[in-house]
Amino acid sequence: MTAQRTTHRLRVGIDVGGTFTDAVAVDATTLELIGQVKVPTSHHHPDGVAHGIVEALDRLLTEVGRAPEDVAFLAHGTTQATNALLEGDVAPVGLLGIGSGPSAVLTRRLAGLAKLELTPGRTLPLHYAHVPDAADTAEVRAAIDRVRAAGSEVVVATEPFSVDSPEGEQAVADQARAAGLPVTAAHEITSLYGLNKRTRTAVVNAAILPRMLATADLVDESVVKAGVRAPLMVMRCDGGVMSLDEMRRRPLLTVLSGPAAGVAGALMQERVSEGVFLETGGTSTDISVIHRGKVAVRHAVILGRGSYLPALDVRTVGVGGGSMVRVSGGKVVAAGPRSAHIAGLPYACFAEPGDLADARLAALRPMPGDPDDYAVIDAAGGRFAVTMTCAANALGRVPEGDFARADPAVAALALAPLAEALGTDVAGAATAVLDAGAGQVREVVDRMIRDYRLDRDAVVLVGGGGGAASVTPHLAAAAGLTGRIARNSEVISPIGVALALVREQIERIIPGATQEQILGVRNDAELAVVEQGAAPGAVEVEVTVDPQTNTVRAIATGATELRTQDRAHRADEAERLRAAAASLKVPPAQVDVLAGTPAHTVYGTVRRRRLRRPLHPVRVIDADGVVRLHAADARVATTTVAEASGVLAELVRETTSYGDGGVRAPALRLLLGSRIADLSGVLDAEPLLALARSELRSRTGDEPVIAVLEVRA
Repeated sequence: MTAQRTTHRLRVGIDVGGTFTDAVAVDATTLELIGQVKVPTSHHHPDGVAHGIVEALDRLLTEVGRAPEDVAFLAHGTTQATNALLEGDVAPVGLLGIGSGPSAVLTRRLAGLAKLELTPGRTLPLHYAHVPDAADTAEVRAAIDRVRAAGSEVVVATEPFSVDSPEGEQAVADQARAAGLPVTAAHEITSLYGLNKRTRTAVVNAAILPRMLATADLVDESVVKAGVRAPLMVMRCDGGVMSLDEMRRRPLLTVLSGPAAGVAGALMQERVSEGVFLETGGTSTDISVIHRGKVAVRHAVILGRGSYLPALDVRTVGVGGGSMVRVSGGKVVAAGPRSAHIAGLPYACFAEPGDLADARLAALRPMPGDPDDYAVIDAAGGRFAVTMTCAANALGRVPEGDFARADPAVAALALAPLAEALGTDVAGAATAVLDAGAGQVREVVDRMIRDYRLDRDAVVLVGGGGGAASVTPHLAAAAGLTGRIARNSEVISPIGVALALVREQIERIIPGATQEQILGVRNDAELAVVEQGAAPGAVEVEVTVDPQTNTVRAIATGATELRTQDRAHRADEAERLRAAAASLKVPPAQVDVLAGTPAHTVYGTVRRRRLRRPLHPVRVIDADGVVRLHAADARVATTTVAEASGVLAELVRETTSYGDGGVRAPALRLLLGSRIADLSGVLDAEPLLALARSELRSRTGDEPVIAVLEVRA
């Protein structure tokens, strides 16, 4: 009899950066980090970045003492597509416009996409050819031959209204593939109307296609040769992962995926429901939002123009752990944007105490054209930069074991000359430095909290990256918000890659969408992630219907395997109550238990307002004591699957609002088993109830269902 396997399998995440490739191994059951390695990114190797990925994987498995067959999940994130666009390293594109009559006028204008600027003075290499009739095989072949003779290495097929009738684009694409050329059909990139934007997105996708295909093949072959049998996944720019085959079709989805990996780590490892993630490196801080347990996504701007690429909404501020201090008029006026790295100087707080002897404050201009007020220290050991990290260490803000930890006593020595110049003590000087840097970040954080209407009572600031301690703790204290540094913050990006869920977003413009059409988009999204390896029973689909643009959007997410987290700790009743009370900002005695399932407990309180209806804020806490859902004012009801259809219909009727903006159904969320089904994106009652029924259809009649409903203003 074979002995039962007791060693948990691994989830491996690999993040390919500009300088280093980081790899982590995460226990597939407990989701705890068990190993990490760092290798130089292999840009100049004959196999390119694929070599570094495989080298990192081999070293990682050696370090944790495991075999390739122990890998249950393998994903990598890469900046290759982003770098290709930034550096202008793209393939010449042959754009085939389809149509006759008025359609021909529209498509011929697309030749102007050749004016898209890649880098200053360099435009997108694009050659246009027209195809009046896609059914004319000889005509299509001649057009393909023309763009190929002009130097095109990849083809894009585009036609007006192809999202409704894709046959023309498909016919041209088939001919291009038969001719041995990689191809992108515009309708395969997005189902949204807008010929120019749809084609522009497809052209950028095609421009990076050959290079990304070559890398995908090399990585795939190398991983298989290494003995890993788990399917290889790739990080998307919206915080999820996709299959390698999907990446081969839409490599553009990997653009801007670097910041997405970090926020995915905050979402999955830190289990943030409502918050702002700040990934701080040496030079800058990337800021992104998690709202109601989901990353904030919008259509990205690429090459200075709008696109249909759904990407993380990330905003970057030029303040990081290595940002240098600027001093003028006897006060700190800014931190950054220049960093110690750019100036070629070591951080003062990492010097030996003897090297800081006889220290005096000086100023320099790091780069030509910069102000000459960047503060440095000239001391016995040479010249050193005064940075945000120096200030954070001087105040004891950098915890033991942190990547940026320095001896606070040495950091105080480093800040002493600045303190003297400012006429204050070391603590005052350090605070002034952090105020200047964190203040710039706070402006953007406050704006994003407003933009996404985050619930400030529930917002958590989570810091990641090697410079996290230089920004997040001080910013949280200044803003009066809860803040913390993520566990293993310096490798939060590869952890995010390892823990990310398979994701797919489908958007369609459907005027007056019926229940059947909305359910159809939902089911297409669910099928797409299942086809990429997600376990069917664990797929969650969020549907949004925008009545102003007639856009039906479905976002499906799912794990590649069913995971049961075997954590050593589960929060008891008292811990969950304390977590709810802390989030609600009231004493535990004022918190009521409203409902519960084995996976979640629903807590609420009452906020009375003078001459106005009282509010009923709600928090849903999971078994680990983490807030998974919060509502500023909600109604909670418990029923069963068998009774849910009628009960939900009555609840929706009672909480539907009427006003100048029209009729609006409530924001509905259902607690089902271990899941929270978010149906809040649908404003009309009938489609909302149809989606609710679809969530319940595979469950037994006696299973409990908890409904959380928020009345819309």
